Amino acid sequence: MTGQDPTGAVEIDTSKPHPARMYDWYLGGKDNYPVDEEMGRQMLALDPRVPVMARVNRAFMHRATRWLAGHGVRQFLDIGTGIPTEPNLHQVAQQVAPDAAVVYCDNDPIVLAHAAALLRSTPEGVTEYLQADVRDPATIIEGARKILDFERPVALSLIALLHFVSDEDGAHELVDRLLAEVPSGSYLMMTHATADFTPEESAAATAKLKAAGVTLALRSRDEFGRFFDGLELVEPGVAVVPEWHPELGEPVPGQDDGVIPGYGAVARKP
Repeated sequence: MTGQDPTGAVEIDTSKPHPARMYDWYLGGKDNYPVDEEMGRQMLALDPRVPVMARVNRAFMHRATRWLAGHGVRQFLDIGTGIPTEPNLHQVAQQVAPDAAVVYCDNDPIVLAHAAALLRSTPEGVTEYLQADVRDPATIIEGARKILDFERPVALSLIALLHFVSDEDGAHELVDRLLAEVPSGSYLMMTHATADFTPEESAAATAKLKAAGVTLALRSRDEFGRFFDGLELVEPGVAVVPEWHPELGEPVPGQDDGVIPGYGAVARKP
């Protein structure tokens, strides 16, 4: 079964849930389908704080972007963008640095259907959207090079993305390939779900998503930390997501009602 956007231009697979559309549903958006809501409700039955986790990830992205823009970064490559939810990364970055350049990338056609919202740059800056999958870093780099100057630092943003890519699918190799293309002084910003705090609920969620054709590769703190091997972690290093520079943003309602089962970090390529 497929659906189309109002222009009839984009084919959208509604036969199985998609993480970007489930994320949209968690955030209270309208760009999702019954299959996404059904799986979302199953996730809520396992842990009713899932919408809080989604908002906490967005809040981390805002804080990390402010930190990076405040430390001189003017180029961002955001992979696994998701359906636009204001403020988007470019709005946060360009509020600090109006000349910031942002390239967004996602593989869900419904994100493409709403990409106009991601292209409203400041006059001094630039934004662009690529339709590509994280598992195809060559296509991402090729497209991003048309907009970004890879002789200057680039911040790679992988927010709530790599827990959908297993080790067997080469998650670490994908990150290594992306990092290999950017120069010294570039940064990696990531969040990642974990089973460290909720092992039983996480096992059940992984099984339900697998049955629906969605990979969920939850990683421990040490496994997440491996993505940053060879990089210089920004203080406080790998942290539970809300605890990473909380002074740079507003707390998310509900984030203190138990540990949020996810980690975040930002690190610099030496």
